[in-house]
Parts: sequence; structure tokens; C-alpha cells
Amino acid sequence: MGGKSYEESVKHYWKIYLTLIGLLFVSIVGPEIGAVTGITVITLITAFGVAGYKAWLVIKHFMHLTDEPPIIWYIQIVCLVFLGMFFAGVSPDVMNHEGTRWENVAAKKAVIEGVAAGEAAGGHGHGHGHGDGHGDGHGDEHGDEHGDEHGDEHGDDHGEKEH
Repeated sequence: MGGKSYEESVKHYWKIYLTLIGLLFVSIVGPEIGAVTGITVITLITAFGVAGYKAWLVIKHFMHLTDEPPIIWYIQIVCLVFLGMFFAGVSPDVMNHEGTRWENVAAKKAVIEGVAAGEAAGGHGHGHGHGDGHGDGHGDEHGDEHGDEHGDEHGDDHGEKEH
């Protein structure tokens, strides 16, 4: 903090802290407003834009990385590149339940059990409108498109039964 006195430093850190708290409320309320109004850009800006700005404030004022030598930035960039490569390499396997020659039976079973537990707790828990093909034709209050498969075994994945 250079030649600032202790009192000036404390005031500075309180200012940054209160700014972060204010931005926390913006990042909580903003996506709610975006959801109510249906304006996606509000959600994106208040969730990701504010998060990026808060991260920069922490990096600059609490971690003091802007005062470090350039080698620190190079190391961080290399680490972020490796993190991106790792994510790109494993995300296809982690984010899907099946691929060309593989199937994650355990993940499918966990989803089915989670849906059943949600329904047993009184919620619908099925997540219609989200995921693979679940948005097609819904809003009909589970009409004829589902047939009888939603009887005793409501947790199945729309007719694809496990053998």
C-alpha cells in the first residue's frame, strides 16, 4: 500500500470489502431479475460480469498481484492454459452419460434415483424442460406423449428401460 498510514489502509480495505458485499447482492438479485423479466443478458452480466470484476478486486487489492513481477503473470497464464486443456480433455466424458462406444450406467442410475427421491419428497423432481430432449412438447401437464410409462416407475427416462 506504499506510504499510506495504517488508518488509511484500513479505510481502503473496508471500502473494497463493502464494494464486494454490494456486488454480492447485485450478483444474487441480478439473475433473479433476469429470470423474472426473461432478459438473459441481465443474468449473464450480473452473474459473470460482476464475478469477474469481484475477482479482479480481490487479485488487485488483497492478493497484490498487480505489484508482482511479470513472471508471476506468465506462470498464472500457463496454469490457466493447462487447466483449460484439462477441462477440454475430460469434459466430454464427465458432462455426458453416453458416448460413441461407452455408457455411464452409474450416472444414469444416480439420476433415476435422484428423481425418485425428489418425487418421494413431494416435488415433481423430473426437471422437464432441461436436458436431452426433455423440452420437446412439455407444458402439456404430462399428457399423452408420455403414455403409461409414468405409472409405478416414474423415474425412468421416457421409455428407455434398463435391462
